[in-house]
Amino acid sequence: MRGNGPFTHTSGRYNNRMDSPAPSLRLLDQVRQQARYRHYSLRTEEAYVYWVRLFVRWSGLRHPRDMGVTEVRGFLTMLATERRVSASTHNQALSALLFLYRHVLGIDLPWMQELQRPSAARRIRSSHPMKQPRFSHTWRARSQSSQDCCTARACG
Repeated sequence: MRGNGPFTHTSGRYNNRMDSPAPSLRLLDQVRQQARYRHYSLRTEEAYVYWVRLFVRWSGLRHPRDMGVTEVRGFLTMLATERRVSASTHNQALSALLFLYRHVLGIDLPWMQELQRPSAARRIRSSHPMKQPRFSHTWRARSQSSQDCCTARACG
C-alpha cells in the first residue's frame, strides 16, 4: 500500500522521503535555509538575503562560487564610495557575504580573515568647552537687579 505522505510503507519498513537528496535549491533559498537552521532572527535572514541578492546582481548575475576576493572587495568598496553607506550597514553587508561563503557555500578561504571591518566615525563634541549655554542667566539668583542681567530675550 502506498501513501501520499512523507512516510510510505515499502517492504515492511518505513521510508522517509525527507531523507532523500533534495533537489538543488536556489542560492537565496539556501541562504534562508541555513539562517533558519542556525536560528537567526527573521530580520537577519531578510537582511542577509537582501545583501546576497544585491551582490549577485552587482556582479552581473555570476554565482558567488565563481567569484573571489576581488569581487567581494569591489562590492564593499562600491557600498562605501558610491552608496556612501554607514559603517554599521557596511558591516552587515560584510557579515552577509561571510555567512554566504562560510555556511551556505562551505568555502572557508584565507582571504576572508583579511577583510577588514570599517570602524564607526568618531563623534566630535559640537560645543566648545569655553562656550556658555545660551540662557545661562536664567539660573542666576533672583536677588540681582534686572540691570545686572544680560539683555537676552528670556529676561523679562
